[in-house]
Amino acid sequence: MEDTPGPDLALESTPDPADTRVLEERLHAFSVAATGIVDGEFFGIFLRGTDGAVIGGADGWTWGGTCYVRHLFVPASMRQRGHGTRLMARIEDAARARQCAQIVLETHDFQAPGFYQNLGFKIAATIDDYPRGHQRFTFVKQLRLPAAARLTPR
Repeated sequence: MEDTPGPDLALESTPDPADTRVLEERLHAFSVAATGIVDGEFFGIFLRGTDGAVIGGADGWTWGGTCYVRHLFVPASMRQRGHGTRLMARIEDAARARQCAQIVLETHDFQAPGFYQNLGFKIAATIDDYPRGHQRFTFVKQLRLPAAARLTPR
């Protein structure tokens, strides 16, 4: 019996975003097949400079009644001016429009846990020593949807 060579494995420190996108698409297709839930959509909300370049913003996706915020960033020089709050309000509006009953996100203790708590998020999980000497939090915020939206499957 001969061993047939398998696919190559390569650790890449700077993976091509197109390659990462392949993984996202395949995992999404698997998840849709496993659950039958087909309403997944990405979103991006960007803060742009006068030249149109992205200087901050948020991105994530909605799927199966949950909105997941993958990234949220406001430059240090622009913090404490309401930009983060405006971004999160826009995310909540989009989540409700897509019939999501909750928003989930993750942040570290040195990032913005107080910001999210002030917006009504609750800690659902904590991971200690991620990174060393710090904590990572998973936050969840329940959203109220109009009764008609709760009854309409998507």
